[in-house]
Amino acid sequence: MSELVVVSNRGPATFSVGKDGELVARHGAGGLAPSLLNALAGSDALWIATAMSEGDRRAARQGVPASLSGGSELRLVELAPEVQEAAYHVVANGTLWFLYHGLFDRARHPVFDARWHEAWDGYRQFNRALAEEVARCADEGATVVVNDYHLALVGGFLASLRPDLRTVHFHHTPFCDPEELRVLPSAVARELVTSLASFGACGFHTERWADQFRQCAAAVLDKVPEVFHAPLGTDAEALRAVAASPGCSARRADLLERLEGRSLLFRSDRVELSKNLLRGFLAYEELLEADPGLRDRVTFIARTYPSREDIPEYIAYRHEVERLVDRVNERFGAADHLPIVLEVADDFEASVAALSCYDVLLVNPIRDGMNLVAKEGPAVNDRDGVLALSREAGAFAELGTSALEIEPFDVQGTAAVLSRALAMAPDERAVRAKTVAEIAISRPPARWFEEVAGAARRPSRAGGAGRS
Repeated sequence: MSELVVVSNRGPATFSVGKDGELVARHGAGGLAPSLLNALAGSDALWIATAMSEGDRRAARQGVPASLSGGSELRLVELAPEVQEAAYHVVANGTLWFLYHGLFDRARHPVFDARWHEAWDGYRQFNRALAEEVARCADEGATVVVNDYHLALVGGFLASLRPDLRTVHFHHTPFCDPEELRVLPSAVARELVTSLASFGACGFHTERWADQFRQCAAAVLDKVPEVFHAPLGTDAEALRAVAASPGCSARRADLLERLEGRSLLFRSDRVELSKNLLRGFLAYEELLEADPGLRDRVTFIARTYPSREDIPEYIAYRHEVERLVDRVNERFGAADHLPIVLEVADDFEASVAALSCYDVLLVNPIRDGMNLVAKEGPAVNDRDGVLALSREAGAFAELGTSALEIEPFDVQGTAAVLSRALAMAPDERAVRAKTVAEIAISRPPARWFEEVAGAARRPSRAGGAGRS
């Protein structure tokens, strides 16, 4: 039994089977798991997550050594493949992610047909399985911190199974407004919001997303549950240790040699629709059209890694990004230099090396719950790099006064911001970089988690529960 339980879809480690038949663990992908792992270092927390790979499923069956999860105990829940497919791909990533990030092409999507409603039943089973595991493992009156849109229905089940628990749900995504929520079938929207309101409290990275959830709750339930916001910062100490490591130092030296004195315009993203890669590259193309000589003074490096390539929209988006980069390079490139270097690989050391020495960091999402890259870059950069940041990123609420504001749909405006950033005087660069860095490291994961866990409470009976 545990007094502190953390629940997420993805755990802090993912497992594979080595040549000797033994389980091999490596840090999980994405930004959430590493941040939680840092926040929980040295704690006695129980971390419950789903088994996502074949190695994970084997780990779930034989148990996971606590040392593999940074001191916390990790427990993986194995679900039927069809349930996981429905919950993870169709509902969470194929519907809720699009809803919260404003990505639906409403003339075509979404379509809530019989297959989708069956998938919603799978999403409900998925959430119930995680809730039942919490109910089995949590101490009387324990604190339970549930993370993200994959697990929105856990609160309703826990309110029925274990009303003694102090619970909190934290969204790492944005939240939609009431008009966007109306895209969902009304019964689904009501179940979703009712279950979120069944937690003792619901948290978001910014007041904007918190307020939009309040508006949705008021519209659907005629009441507003306990809601708060707690911005997550970066773990500067851990990042700087990576930046100072021999491997990362070698990557940085190689990068600076490749740049040959050119300024570095950099971005680091998943190949993800909400990250707005296309408009970022279109803006750079406009910049080169206005000043073709810029290609001899600047290199735009985009370090990306594949994401959700089992979803057709993501496959199509990656191909579109690659075609656009090829077109810009064909127009403005030379035999010895490409204006845009697109690197699609999950290479953390290489990304940190580039973050340490960019001259301009472009972060232009269509909508983002927080966007930790906007904080990680300033935390390790030592060249007074300028942050060009979308006003639709959650991080803009904290960093916007010292970053340069990007309006993410305005390609010409983004080009103008990049031009200004590249030409900025050293004194202004230094002041902006110092201020952004101070804000970025002011709320490390441990402090953020303490605030989130402290917001947990026993849910009101009025909250309701998810359907069984």
